[in-house]
Amino acid sequence: MAVKIKTKFGTIDIDNSVIATVVGGAATDIYGIVGMASKNQIRDNMNDILNRENYSRGVVVRQEENGVNIEVNIIVGYGTKISEVCRNVQAKVKYNLETMLGLTANAVTVIVQGVRVIGE
Repeated sequence: MAVKIKTKFGTIDIDNSVIATVVGGAATDIYGIVGMASKNQIRDNMNDILNRENYSRGVVVRQEENGVNIEVNIIVGYGTKISEVCRNVQAKVKYNLETMLGLTANAVTVIVQGVRVIGE
């Protein structure tokens, strides 16, 4: 499904995979994020085998009438403050969606799937 934005020049369709890629790129830039956790293990493990970069891994986009709800599944680094990392992810995802795509994020839910030692 795609988000439709109507302008005076016509309509713009933004696919959910584009939204998920923007969200994943924003999340991986945050200090303390070691990686993205996957909701669909079979598809994402195949991407690992084929060595394809997948920023949309672990991102679920749900559309509503007045915006989108985002779910981000992350793995944080050991020794970082988890609440602060999650707060930074929420802020950056909302900012990037508004500036890059002109979308309003109603809710950004961050799910910490694991903790990993940084540097290993």
